[in-house]
Amino acid sequence: MSDDSSSPIEKRSWLERLSHAFSGEPESREDLIEILRDARENGILTSDTLKMLEGALSVSELQVSDIMVPRSQMVSLPVGDAFIDLMKMVVESGHSRFPVHGDDKDDILGILLAKDLLRGIVADGGPGSIRELLRPVVLIPESKRLNVLLKEFRQSRNHMAIVVDEHGGVAGIITIEDVLEQIVGEIDDEHDDADEAKMIAAQSDGQFMVDALTPIADFNEQFGADFLDDEYDTIGGFVTDAIGHLPEAGEELTVGRFHFRVGRADQRRVHSFVVSIHGDV
Repeated sequence: MSDDSSSPIEKRSWLERLSHAFSGEPESREDLIEILRDARENGILTSDTLKMLEGALSVSELQVSDIMVPRSQMVSLPVGDAFIDLMKMVVESGHSRFPVHGDDKDDILGILLAKDLLRGIVADGGPGSIRELLRPVVLIPESKRLNVLLKEFRQSRNHMAIVVDEHGGVAGIITIEDVLEQIVGEIDDEHDDADEAKMIAAQSDGQFMVDALTPIADFNEQFGADFLDDEYDTIGGFVTDAIGHLPEAGEELTVGRFHFRVGRADQRRVHSFVVSIHGDV
């Protein structure tokens, strides 16, 4: 006589549990994710597929403010600049869409597509002003849910929106690619159960890997620095402003006893810095 004390629920296969989760009975999001992770452990789902499924679930919980490119890292164009100067900024940044502002960077007049600017330059006579090339701007609040925004992007065929704060000022920018990245993920993380990476991590060579979104106040507290945070909130915004443009990987800056080298960056933002410090921390 066999001794089997397992309950019927414990005996169910992962497929039965998955079917049960979608049967209309109340189930929490955590339970569903646990089932999907069991499927991964059983070889039914790959790790990449699991991450995409988790990402798809996360967009209903995340807000625009969680993933937007902050104002300090935005590349926007002044409406009064000459076409050739604007083209230089477009080429340097590598972006395809740009907010265009008036005298005040909070005064967003529209969105300029790089291809429209190119047509304006090569056209015989060309438009008299960049204003004639601008496309309507979409303004959204920081609190908008990503799943709602993704639906709006698809319906309107817009690929970019300007994020405004509670006072109506520009808080940042977000693109459809930013939202989709939350679903497909960055496939370089193979440790599904790993804790979220620290914002500041010491390296074996005595340097520090610092996330660009590290609050300046946290950086100051960690290293005894006295960088001001009245104009920028993050160390990425502070360094980007000091360099004078959106830096590429490998660019360097020294401020006092701190030496910053851009560790990772893409065409939209700086992700991390390698920081070395002269003197005691």
